[in-house]
Amino acid sequence: MAERNASQDIQRFGYQQELRRSLSFWDLLIYGLIFMVPIAPFGIFGSVFEVAGGMVALAYAVGAVGMVFTAISYAQMSKAFPLAGSVYAYAGRGIARPFGFIAGWQILLDYILVPALLYIISGIAMNAFVPGIPVVVWVLGFIVLNTVINYFGIELTARTNRVMLVVELVVLVIFLVVGVVALADGRSTGDTWSPLYDSGTFSVGLVFGAVSLAALSFLGFDAISTLSEESRETGNQVARATVLSLLVVAVLFVVQTWVAALLVPDRERLLSEGDTAGTAFYDAAEHAGGHWLYVLTAVTTAMAWGFADALVAQAATSRLLYSMARDRQLPRFLAKVHPGHQVPERATFLVAAISVLVGGGLTLRADNGVALLTALVNFGALTAFLLLHVSVIVHHLVRQRSRDYLRHLVVPLCGIAILGYVVVEAKVAAQAVGLGWLAIGLVVMTVLLWRRSREGHRVPA
Repeated sequence: MAERNASQDIQRFGYQQELRRSLSFWDLLIYGLIFMVPIAPFGIFGSVFEVAGGMVALAYAVGAVGMVFTAISYAQMSKAFPLAGSVYAYAGRGIARPFGFIAGWQILLDYILVPALLYIISGIAMNAFVPGIPVVVWVLGFIVLNTVINYFGIELTARTNRVMLVVELVVLVIFLVVGVVALADGRSTGDTWSPLYDSGTFSVGLVFGAVSLAALSFLGFDAISTLSEESRETGNQVARATVLSLLVVAVLFVVQTWVAALLVPDRERLLSEGDTAGTAFYDAAEHAGGHWLYVLTAVTTAMAWGFADALVAQAATSRLLYSMARDRQLPRFLAKVHPGHQVPERATFLVAAISVLVGGGLTLRADNGVALLTALVNFGALTAFLLLHVSVIVHHLVRQRSRDYLRHLVVPLCGIAILGYVVVEAKVAAQAVGLGWLAIGLVVMTVLLWRRSREGHRVPA
C-alpha cells in the first residue's frame, strides 16, 4: 500500500514510475551516512586545519549549524515534491522552471566533480599505504568497481553501504579510544580548547573560510532526496532520513577532529606549510597509537571515500542527470533506464567517464588538485542550496500561504545568511570557476527557452 501511494505521488506530477521502489527508511539513512562518510574529516583534515588556524572543530561545528538549516529546508521540499531531481525539482516547481534549471546546473558542479574528488583522495590514501602503485591506478580501479555495482541495481548498492558503514564506525571508535588514551597519557600537542577556539588566530572570516572547505564533509544528506522515487514510502521518510543523518555525522565530525587536532605532531609546520602530502590525519593517528593506526586510518579512508562514498555519489549524480534529462533540460538519451536493473544506465556510464577524465587528469598535478576541486564542489553545492531556501519561502509562504513562519521563513533565511557568507569567503579561484559555470548555465538555459518557444509556435492552435 505504501509503495502504491508513493508511486501515485509522482504520477500527479506527470511522471511514470520507472525506477524500482525498494529502499526503506534505514536504507535512506545509511545512504546519507555513507555519502557524508562518518570518517570524512580523515581525508581533508590537514587542509581544514591550516585554513582554520587550527580551529578545525569550530569549523565543523559552524558548518553543521549552517547545514542543519539546509537539511530542514530539504525536508520541507521533499515532502512537497517527492521526486528524484532533488534541488532541481524543488526550485523548478517551488519557484519556476528556469530557477530549477539553474539550481540543477549549479549542483551539477558538485555532483559531477565530487566522484572524481573522492577517487583522488582515496588514491592518495592507498598510495600512502602502497607507494609502489601510482595514485592514478587506484583511481581507475575504484571507478570500474563502483560503476559495475551501480549498474546492477540500487539494492546491491544499498547492501554494500551497510557493510561499509559498520567498517567505518568500528575504525572511528578505535581511533577515538586510542586517541583519548594518548591524550590522557600526556601526548597532546596543543591546548585542550584550541581546536574550538584559539584567541591568537581567531577571526570570523578565517573560520568561515575554513567552513567553505569543511562543508565538503557534510555534502551527502542532500543526495538522499535523489532517491525519492526509489523509496518504498512517501516523502516523509526522505525528510526524516535527511535531518537525522546530518545530526549524527555532525557530532562525529566535531569529536574526531577535536581529538585529532590535539595529536598533530608538528602543529606549526602544518599551519605554515599546509598538508602537502594529504596525510595530516594519519600522522596524528600514528602519533597516538603507532604506525598500525596510520595504516588502518589511511586504508579505511581510501575504502570509505573511493568505494563507499563514491559508490553512492555516482548513484546520486546519475539520478540527477536522469531527472533533468527526462524534463529535456539535458540531452534526452540520459533518461534511458535499463529495463532489467531499473537504473539510469547511460547517466551512470557518463558519470564514470567524467570521473576518469577529471580524476585521472588531476592526479598528474603536483598537488593532485584536491584543494581546488574541494572548493569547486562546495561552491556548486552551496549556491544551489541558496536557491533551495528561496524555494521554501516562495512555495510554502507565498503560494501556500503557510503560517508556519519558523520552518518556512526563519529557517530558510538563517540558511541563506550563513551559506551566503560562506560563499563570499570561499577561495577566489573557486568563485571564478563557479561563476563561470553559472554563466554557461545561463546561456544554456536561454537556448533551451528559445528552442521551446519556437517549438510552441509550430504547434497548431
